[in-house]
Amino acid sequence: MTSRGLFITFEGTEGSGKSTQFRLLIERARAEGHTVVETAEPGGTSIGRQIRKILLDPANSELGPTAELLLYFAARAQNVDELVNPALACGEMVISDRWTDSSWAYQGTGRRLGTDLVEQLDTIACRGLVPDLTIYLDIDLETGLRRARSRNVETQLNESRLDDETLDFHATVRKAYFELAQRYPGRFRMVDASRTVEEIATDIWRLVEERK
Repeated sequence: MTSRGLFITFEGTEGSGKSTQFRLLIERARAEGHTVVETAEPGGTSIGRQIRKILLDPANSELGPTAELLLYFAARAQNVDELVNPALACGEMVISDRWTDSSWAYQGTGRRLGTDLVEQLDTIACRGLVPDLTIYLDIDLETGLRRARSRNVETQLNESRLDDETLDFHATVRKAYFELAQRYPGRFRMVDASRTVEEIATDIWRLVEERK
């Protein structure tokens, strides 16, 4: 790992198993002796978690696309200043559940706000900070949404606002992620999420080992 530290992000459509693999990677990295700072988008910080409640609560159906995008970047800017940049400066490993690629796919493309706008806001909020490795977990949409909606019923977290979008919306988002993989082949790596948890985790660790 470089003296700057290593910045790893997870991406995926709903129900791809992203959160499970995020947790397994953190556990594996710590077991291997790495100091790991974990964060999430939106979330990570106290302020970010408050913003998360607004963004994901299905009761907030009137939240407009532009306000949604700006809230995501407000949480992200706080994350950069409070958690990510300080940890990387200390040479630590930072692992984040989602980052700007989510805004590119969901708001820039899915909400049709335009990816140029997302990139402009990223310049303001992240000031040049780009992940060293982005792991995208790909799964067919119907399987993923079925998992996500079942999870929401079980956990009762009231975070289903995006899960409740149409299949067409999620198809647009998935297509956007494929475009990102083509645009950034150096850092954006696609992983087949239809396999066992163990097989996926093994592939992810191999990708991380290549970047250390």
